[in-house]
Amino acid sequence: MSETSPAARRPAGELEASVLAALWAADGPLTPAEVQGELGGELARTTVTTILSRLYDKGAVSRTRAGRGFAYSPIHDSAGLTARRMRSELDKQDDRTTALARFVSELTTEDERLLRSLLDETDAPGRRPGSEPGPGSGTTP
Repeated sequence: MSETSPAARRPAGELEASVLAALWAADGPLTPAEVQGELGGELARTTVTTILSRLYDKGAVSRTRAGRGFAYSPIHDSAGLTARRMRSELDKQDDRTTALARFVSELTTEDERLLRSLLDETDAPGRRPGSEPGPGSGTTP
């Protein structure tokens, strides 16, 4: 059995990121063959299909029938996908308070300022349309 040298291996998540980038850049759903073409043909179609299937199982892409196979579309943009991943990791924690406290303690001063600003906007009257009233917002549902 041949082994790939560590230098030749791709970092974890790089293939998924490349496939998602191709989907985000597209004007509509893409088949695995179209994604393969967008990536320059360096990956086998079966590899692209496997990556797309895994992204579908993770809820990162949707798919529709296209002939005998599927065409895929991203469900979230890059920021939305990051938010979803962060929420997923938080949902795995039994001690949410400690997890959030440690997350906040690792923020840069600028990120902390931004987070405070976003939380203040969420609590303020006239929040984004469709957002639920937050605790302490003084708004009754």
